[in-house]
This record gives sequence, C-alpha cells and structure tokens, in this order.
Amino acid sequence: MKPAFILLFLLSSQLLSSGQDIKFTTNQFKEDFNYFITNINNEYCYFEKKKINWQVVKEIYSQAVDTITTRNEFINILEKVFNEIYDHHAGLNTNTNNSQRLVPSGTDIWAEYINGKPIITELRKGFGAEAAGMVGGMEVVSVNNIPVELAIATFLPTTLKHVTNEAKSFALRLLLAGNHTQPRKCVVKYKGKEEEYFPDRNGLGLEHIKYATKIESKLIGATGYIKINDCLYDNELIAAFDSIMKTFKNTQSLILDFRETPSGGNTSVAKAIIGWFINEEHFYQKHEYYAEEKSSGIKRSWVEIVSPRKDKYYSKPLAILCNHWTGSIAEGIVIGFDALKRYRTKIIGTEMARLNGAVYTFEMPNTKIRFTFPNERLYHINGIPREQYIPPVFIDWRKEEAKTGADIFMIKALQFLKNK
Repeated sequence: MKPAFILLFLLSSQLLSSGQDIKFTTNQFKEDFNYFITNINNEYCYFEKKKINWQVVKEIYSQAVDTITTRNEFINILEKVFNEIYDHHAGLNTNTNNSQRLVPSGTDIWAEYINGKPIITELRKGFGAEAAGMVGGMEVVSVNNIPVELAIATFLPTTLKHVTNEAKSFALRLLLAGNHTQPRKCVVKYKGKEEEYFPDRNGLGLEHIKYATKIESKLIGATGYIKINDCLYDNELIAAFDSIMKTFKNTQSLILDFRETPSGGNTSVAKAIIGWFINEEHFYQKHEYYAEEKSSGIKRSWVEIVSPRKDKYYSKPLAILCNHWTGSIAEGIVIGFDALKRYRTKIIGTEMARLNGAVYTFEMPNTKIRFTFPNERLYHINGIPREQYIPPVFIDWRKEEAKTGADIFMIKALQFLKNK
C-alpha cells in the first residue's frame, strides 16, 4: 500500500466522537506507535509463518501516523497494521464504530477460501446468519453490494509479496463479521442460484451478546449435558460447574459443549474443568516463549500439568463438542482432553477457531490503548501446534446433509455414548 493511499483511506473513514475529547500531539502518537511496533517486533511469535517484512510495515504506517490528529484515526492505523499479520488472536482492546467486529467472538459466519472460492463453512448456532437461513456450502458473492474480491481488499495485508489463502480467508471472515453500525446484506450462490440474506434484519445481535446463564445443563435420558456460554475467563464458573457435576454423578455418560466459548479465558478455569475427569496428574499442553529464543538463541519451553481435584472425579463415558467458536483457552481444554487419552472419551466437531498461541496484553504510554497478540506458541503434547488440531470425529459440512433444526454434533455425541 502506498502512503498516499493510506492517507486517502484515513481521511475518508467516518470517525466516532467517543474518545475524541482528549487531544494528543503528533509526538505522542508517534511514541505510542513505536511502542506498539517494537513490542510486536520483539514478542510476536508467528512471524516465521507469516512471511512479512515488519520493517517495511513500520516504514509505511509510520508515515500515516504523521498525518493524524485524533485517537480514532490512530486506532484505524493500528487496525490496519494488525491486518498485516492476519491473525485473529491479535487485536486492540478498543474500537471505533467503523472497526470490524472481532473474529470469532463478534461474528456468526465462518468462511474460508476453498479451491479459490469464498465458501461459508459454518454458522453460529442461534444467531442472525443461521436464523436468516444461511447454510454451510454457500459461496459469498458480495457483501453490502460490494463484490467479495473487492470488499476483502480493505483487510488484506499490503506488504505480502504473495497473498496467501490464509490471508484471504482472514480478510473474508472480517468482512462477513461486519462493523458495529451497518446491517449486513450478503449475496451468496448456492446450488446454482444467487440469493440475498440479511443476517441483521432483526437488529445488530452481535453487538452486546448476552446469555441467560453462564452455564446450561439438562438430562437427555441418562446422559448429562453441560454447555458453557463464553465465560471461561470467570472464576465463578468453577463453583457453578462443580455444582452441576455433583448433580450428574449418577448419570451414565456426559456431554461437554464448548461450541459457544469464543472469547478465551484462563488456565485456572480450564484445569478445574479437566480435573474432574482424571485421577492422576497429566501433561495437557506445551508452551514455547519465542522472545527469549529470539533474543538469546536459547529455546524456552515447558509442559503444563493438570491435576485431579479432591473428591471430584467423573469416570464415565464423555463426549466433548467443539466448533469454530471454540476459541483460545477452550481450544486448550479440547487438546488437553485429547492428550489425556481418557478411556471412553471422544472429541466431536469441526476445526476450532485456530487462534494462534497464548496472548499477552500491553498498554501504550500516552493514549492508554491496550493491545494483545500471541507471545507463546502452544502445542498439543504430541507436538502438533494447537491451531492445527483436528477432532477425531470430524464434522465436515461437505459430507453432512443440512437439515433444518438438526444438531449433527449432538446426534453424533449421543450415538457415540449409546455404544459405550
């Protein structure tokens, strides 16, 4: 991207009034930008697979910083910089109305480029896109009347010599997530016909997602069912989970549903959940802190242990459900269960959110904008990067017939548990 084009983009962006009451000097913006660029340069642990030149990124966008006068313009530049590493696990802890929603937590459509075509592969259950009738297998033609190839260009890295399929899929998902004010209109091609869909027809339901409860539970015959609603960061979940598990002690089997956990969480909650299903200590994931290796040449890595919990043990058959909205620590829980090799246990689902590594958060000295990105690489204990994990019972929309109201995840889980 040429600096003049960046300037044009910034000047044409519609800005929020929120946060504009505090004025910052050009030098303050430059100091914060350098802090931002330097920390990512030193700590981001996936440059190797991104194939970008960070120095070029710095040179291009630092010129844009010289032209801005508001905090929102600065946010716009920072978001463009993060697009250069096309990583859904890297982002700001603030936004403007024109910012795209976060993926996966702020979107209801998962899509990727398959054989060169932008294909929807999964819809988030209970949200607007699914309610509008969209299904896996649809090819995206346009969004808000802009052809998809033109529309994704805004979110593509500009410093890549060759735009990869991964980068295009990243941009496609951002496009389909939409921003915080404009309802989406999606034109798709399906079974030879083009159709229009309006995922936000009944309002911008992705803006402030609320759940009736943090955790849901019910009995399905003699099988217990537990669904966690995006609160793996909340230590209060531990007591709620414990309470439900105690009521399910006499069930014949159990289903744990992590299909609505896109926002991540903490390892205390993760280990509290896993600890119910083991009676001895186990390794459950491997970490690598890349910055130390980069600065010293010495690799720093370790394997994390999960321990059984006193008087809390469930030994019966278990099915674990995951999908593209199983993100971050939830992905760690899933690969942790896989590492246990627990008897009569099966993981069922699609690929997960494929969020890279473990993130750290930094705060800029002047604007106080916080930003987060992966600093540790994470692995299954068998050595597979967490983001490459595939469930043993893999659900592929290309092989499953779409049936209105059918939950193929639950069907497969109950089939597995019935045979145990």
